Amino acid sequence: MEPVLAQNRVLTVPNVLSVIRLALIPVFVYLMLGTHAYGWAVAILMFSGVSDWADGKIARLLDQSSRLGMLLDPAVDRLYMVTVPIVFAISGIAPWWFVLTLLARDAILAGTLPLLWSRGLSALPVSYVGKAATFALMSGFPLVLLGRWDALWSRVVGACGWAFLGWGLYMYLWAFVLYLVQMVLVMRQLPKLNRQSSAPKAGDHG
Repeated sequence: MEPVLAQNRVLTVPNVLSVIRLALIPVFVYLMLGTHAYGWAVAILMFSGVSDWADGKIARLLDQSSRLGMLLDPAVDRLYMVTVPIVFAISGIAPWWFVLTLLARDAILAGTLPLLWSRGLSALPVSYVGKAATFALMSGFPLVLLGRWDALWSRVVGACGWAFLGWGLYMYLWAFVLYLVQMVLVMRQLPKLNRQSSAPKAGDHG
C-alpha cells in the first residue's frame, strides 16, 4: 500500500481540534439561548480561541498540515465569527448595528469570490490587520460575557471586552479596505481565465 501524502491526511491533531470546535458551535448556541449558562459559554469561546491558535502551531511543529485543514480551520473560524455575534445580539448583549456591520463586511467579501475565481485565485492572502482584528473580536466576546455578573471585577472585565470589540471592529473594517485595494489590483493586473484554463489556485482565506 502506498503511503498517504502529508497534504492528503485527514486524521491529524489540528483537524481533530477543528472538528471539536465545529461541534461546540451548536452547544454554545444552546447554552446562550436555551439555558443562559454564560459560564460554560465563556469556556467554549476560550477553548475555541486557544485551540484555533494551537492547531496552527501544532501543524507546523509536527508537520501535520493538510488540504483538509487549510479548508476546515478558516471555515470554522468564519462560522464562529457569524454565530457568536448573532447570538450576542439575540441575547441583547451586543447591539444589532455592531453585528450587522460585521456580517455586511463578510457578505461583501464573499461576493467578491467569483471575481477572484475568474482570475484563477481562490482567495487573497490574509493581512496581519485582519488577523489582529479577528483576535481582538474573539478575545472581546468572552470578556464581554464575563462582564454580565454583578461584581466590580466583572464590570472591569466587561469594559475591557468592549474595548477589544471596538478596536477589533475598527481593524476589521480597515482590513476590509485593504482587501478591496488588493481586489482592484488583481482585477487590473490579472486577465480573466477562459474555460480551458486550469482550476483556481489554492490561497489563504480572509
